[in-house]
Amino acid sequence: MMEFSSGKGPKLSLDEGSVFDIGSCVVDGVDLAPGRAIPDDGDLRIDHSLEGFLFTCGPDHIRHPEPVPGLAGARFPLHGSFSSHPAEIVSFSSDEENAEARAIVDARLADGGSARLERHWRIDGVTGEVRLSDRVTNTGPSPFPAMLMYHMNIGARLFDDGVRLEGAMLEKGGFPWAFGEGDGGVFCVPAGEEDWAEVRLGPIAAIGGKTLRVRFLTDSLPFLQIWRNQAAPAHVLGIEPVSHRWEPRAELAKRGELVALSPGDSREYLLTFSFV
Repeated sequence: MMEFSSGKGPKLSLDEGSVFDIGSCVVDGVDLAPGRAIPDDGDLRIDHSLEGFLFTCGPDHIRHPEPVPGLAGARFPLHGSFSSHPAEIVSFSSDEENAEARAIVDARLADGGSARLERHWRIDGVTGEVRLSDRVTNTGPSPFPAMLMYHMNIGARLFDDGVRLEGAMLEKGGFPWAFGEGDGGVFCVPAGEEDWAEVRLGPIAAIGGKTLRVRFLTDSLPFLQIWRNQAAPAHVLGIEPVSHRWEPRAELAKRGELVALSPGDSREYLLTFSFV
C-alpha cells in the first residue's frame, strides 16, 4: 500500500496490487474503511477489495456474474475484471498544498480482450477534497460495452441514528442511513440531469460531526446505487456512482444502453469526495 495525503485531506492508502484503489481512509485518526465487516461473496479478489474504502468495478461488467455472450460456459467475474490487476506507478508527489499520483492498470477482460485504465488521484491540501480522474481505453481487438461502478464502502460501526443520506436524487431529498427493513437493502436511481451529482452521508460523530460529500460527473456515471448490509459479521454501507441502471445485461441491451467501446477508443470518469 502507498500512503497518500496532503494538508486537510484524509490520509489514504492506495493499493498498488489492485487497480490503485483506496484501502484505508483515515479522518481525524479514524479509519472509515469497513475492514472485515463485509459479506463473503466467495471471491477472494472482491473480499480484498471490499475491505477498503473505494474499489473499482468494471470495465467489462458490474454487479454479479452473468454469462459472456458467445463463450459457452464463460461468465463475467463478480464485479467485472478490474480487481486484482496491479498498477504501474507513473508519477507521485506530495506536500502540504497538494498530492498527486498517476498510475496505469492493464487489465485482461473475461471475453479475452483487454483494457487500460489511466488513473489520476489528486488531493487539494487546502480544501481537503480528493479527486479521481479515470480514462478507460479499449486496447483489445474487438469492441466491448464499457461499464463502471465506484464502490465507496464505509464502516457502519461508526454511525448513530443521526446519520442521514441526502441528495436531490433521493426520495424526499434524503432519509436515515439505515433505510429499508431488516439487515440490508439496495436501490439504484438516476443521478439527475445536472452535469454534477452530489450525495452526502452524515453527520458522523466519530469524525467530529463531519459529513462525507461525494460528487461525480453524470455523463458517464448517470446512476447512483446505494446498499447496506448489517447481516453479521457485515456492517457496511456503500455509496456507488455507476454507469448503468440495476438490470441484467440482456435488459440493458434491449434498452440500447450497452454502448460499445471500439478498439482504441476511450471513456472518461470523474469523482470527488471530501469531509465537510
